[in-house]
Amino acid sequence: MKHITIIGCGVVGAAIAYELSLCQGIQVTVVDQTAPAQGSTAAALGVGMAVISHKVKGRNWQLRERSLKRYQTLIPELEALTGREIQHNTHGILSLCFAAEELPRWRSLQAIRHKQGYELELWEPEQVGDRCPHLSTAGVVAGIYSSQDFQVNPTDLTLALVAGAQANGAEFHFGEPVVGFDESDLEASSQEGRRCGAVHTANQSFAADAIVISAGLGSLPLTQALYQPTDVGPVLGQALRLHLDEPLGNFDFQPVVNGNDIHLVPLGDGDYWVGATVEFPPDTGLDEALAIKPEAERLDEVLASAIAYCPALATGKITHRWSGLRPRPQGQAAPVIQSLTGYSNIWLATGHYRNGVLLAPATALAIRDLLEQLG
Repeated sequence: MKHITIIGCGVVGAAIAYELSLCQGIQVTVVDQTAPAQGSTAAALGVGMAVISHKVKGRNWQLRERSLKRYQTLIPELEALTGREIQHNTHGILSLCFAAEELPRWRSLQAIRHKQGYELELWEPEQVGDRCPHLSTAGVVAGIYSSQDFQVNPTDLTLALVAGAQANGAEFHFGEPVVGFDESDLEASSQEGRRCGAVHTANQSFAADAIVISAGLGSLPLTQALYQPTDVGPVLGQALRLHLDEPLGNFDFQPVVNGNDIHLVPLGDGDYWVGATVEFPPDTGLDEALAIKPEAERLDEVLASAIAYCPALATGKITHRWSGLRPRPQGQAAPVIQSLTGYSNIWLATGHYRNGVLLAPATALAIRDLLEQLG
């Protein structure tokens, strides 16, 4: 039996735990200093922009496509296994284009997606207004619609992944901060690198044939303890939840709408998320970022921008204001999915920036593939 210890139980760590729990001969243990679906997972709207993204080749597209395909089976699989309902929206994503000079790029993407076997529609403003009468088409030159992209509730998904992994025999230990690693089991090897044989919390130790660090912003102190710091910096996300007496637009067509990088996310029963990412200045470190309080004025600006393309939002009642930090790698592309330098049995699955929910399944499958190489 191979023992795999995962540090971190956001959506990425939970997805890794679930996929590994499906493998024969693997015992999965997950350790997290908090409850599941906290941290960056709680700072996400769960919008999966794959087909509608401008990533068309290389690792960025390969991860998106692999996740997109896995999501088609993952959600019904988890709901059947756990009996949990996972809120998700399969009405697609509509992105509003306000600049005519951007149209050639969208047409090029449409042609590429068609060759790849995916649908991407370019709507005239009149069609946008017909399909989504709640949207203002003033200034809109086109609507780009992807029926195959989606939105999923990050907390629902994470808790279902945990429950599914537990049903398959995985063990979870919450409220257990990692305080160190078993240096007595660190073996030097010029070819294979060192190995770490255990993860320590204040209360217990977990033997490990392999370790996966999927701790978001907590990855930096963990890798520092292993003398291989992986710098992951914070990006602030803010959103608010609105309730309207009547659902917007056509009841039977409620896509996620993106306008000027501000998402309008239908949640059902007249509830909607409105949110965006606001980046900290490049020289803001983690400690400083954690001490910064979100500016209410900036969230008000986000709402005003959403009202500009969806005027009916002005009548909504704000029921919740939300903010959180997302992990963005410094000096390398997001996400970080690789072995930890100098170690043969420690893997990183972190730094997903704005795409943790979208890329969680693909990350889990990538880690599974890497661990299979250990034999």
